Amino acid sequence: MADIAENETFNRLAMEMSLEERNDLLKKLSGQSNISREPLYEDTEESEFIDSEAKFASLPWYSRLLFFILSSFKSISPLKMYETRQVAKLGREIEARAPGVFDQRHNLLLSPFQRALADLKEGARFFYTVLDSSFNRDRSAFYAFLASLEMEDIHNRLQTETNPNTIAAQKPGISEAELRQLANNAIEGAFAAITEEHRNAMYDNARSLYCLKELASFLFDRVLLTFTFEPSVSDQASLANVVKEQLVTLNNILFSFKKPPSMTLIESLFVFILQKYQDNPNLDMDMEIQSLLSKAEDSLVAIRVFNKQIPLTFILRCVYRNMSLAPTEIAGGEDWFAGLQEYWKAQVEAKIAEYMKKRRQEELFETFRYFLKGVSLKVLKNVGSESNPAGIPICGSFGLSFLLTFYSAIFIPDINKVLRPILLEGEFIKRENRTIFTESYNDLSKLEDAIKKFDEKLSAIGDFGKLYALANEETSLPVKRRKIQIITEDATDEAYTIVEQTRTAISSLLTILNAVLPVNSEEKSAILVNITKFVEKSNPNTITATGNSVASNTPQLTPKGLLFITSITDVIQKLQKTLEILDEIGSMESNVPNV
Repeated sequence: MADIAENETFNRLAMEMSLEERNDLLKKLSGQSNISREPLYEDTEESEFIDSEAKFASLPWYSRLLFFILSSFKSISPLKMYETRQVAKLGREIEARAPGVFDQRHNLLLSPFQRALADLKEGARFFYTVLDSSFNRDRSAFYAFLASLEMEDIHNRLQTETNPNTIAAQKPGISEAELRQLANNAIEGAFAAITEEHRNAMYDNARSLYCLKELASFLFDRVLLTFTFEPSVSDQASLANVVKEQLVTLNNILFSFKKPPSMTLIESLFVFILQKYQDNPNLDMDMEIQSLLSKAEDSLVAIRVFNKQIPLTFILRCVYRNMSLAPTEIAGGEDWFAGLQEYWKAQVEAKIAEYMKKRRQEELFETFRYFLKGVSLKVLKNVGSESNPAGIPICGSFGLSFLLTFYSAIFIPDINKVLRPILLEGEFIKRENRTIFTESYNDLSKLEDAIKKFDEKLSAIGDFGKLYALANEETSLPVKRRKIQIITEDATDEAYTIVEQTRTAISSLLTILNAVLPVNSEEKSAILVNITKFVEKSNPNTITATGNSVASNTPQLTPKGLLFITSITDVIQKLQKTLEILDEIGSMESNVPNV
């Protein structure tokens, strides 16, 4: 699973990093760049398709006749004999152009080929690391960042026109479905405005990325490890037939990778790498930039040198004994448009979800204000938030804030005064009901202490706080992120445990309280033996039409009994409402802390 912190970095680069910030960093890169724009692969006769049949047919009649005569002695076709001669001629041409690289007679790749391939591998290794930190990590986010540089106007339009706050400001009270529809329409409109020039630039970049990716991930060692000492040449050599399929793949990659990556693409790749070092105050950014640019140039030089020194297509024609063999373009890069659309749709969907969550939060706050009697929500002091960036960011803190306020505003003044007499004086029919009631009551009574102790653990001197501070001192960014993630996950688990324990306690109390009150005319309770102690009744006289009073057979509640029943009903309603609010908070809270 991809590291959450890494994905957040990509999203910040692609969505939140301003164009001014991007351009400042890119100017630093451009100012130090000396990367050559010389082609990596030059189209020559080597890469051209050769139609052997057509060439044979174009020979003078006497030459063709000679091949017909010679073929009769060899039992092969005249065309095949012609190709065999051409292969032998090509072998001599390879030896003249690149001495000591290929032994056509023995079909051997020689040590100069091995050294050239090793140098190419070393150059490709740098881009393997670069791509692994950027394009391979999140392809769609990388395309979004690249597009913000190649298509700045489209990027700005997408950011502005898909912003839920902007849309909602223009259409107050807009529904979620309509908001989503308008945002998707904005995406389609912006993508329809992409010009052919922009499309070509993005496609060229995407092609370069795929060629780099294929070259960087090519299995060089599978070829290099086949080289062993060969007595016939008294040096390292490899049987070409053993590795010919791998060499065809490499040849196609190199043939496809004709132009060096654009500076915009190289700079974008480096921005993702350099972003990892932003938190390291000891890093010399200029030196790091220069190092990256130097390594990039060395890698591209290695590709150029290999293509100039090694006539790979000629070698493969000799190996396969096929003069028609020619390199072909590899696929890749066509997905940039779909990847960019996918990214923006996912981002807009996430922004709409966040916007609707905030809107729901505001509605919940309104509910809180009424339910909590106007008492302001108590925020945990050591939880990370916009107002407290130094705190530890956790999930579940919104629920804890609500419960902390519920404890002082509702539980102590309203609920406790009803439950405590039952705890002290109630005679339960079943011992297990007494146990459940007592444990649930105690859990709620200790709720404030539990939340405050948890908040203290998040402080600088608390268990979580100390670990969090140590993690932030890590110099290795991956180690730092991993430790912080473990700490925040552990803290989140503890927060949710407190919420769930409270939810369980409230549910248990509701079960007990709903069974406390008398359920029939015989004044029996499903829970309490001494229910009459709490629900007092009398038998008042009833006045008849003649003015005489007679005793009524229906007991009437005394004011004290009526108050008890009303109080129990009120407590039940408050506890039910508390559960409803906790459910709403639970469905709203995500991996991003809210408080």
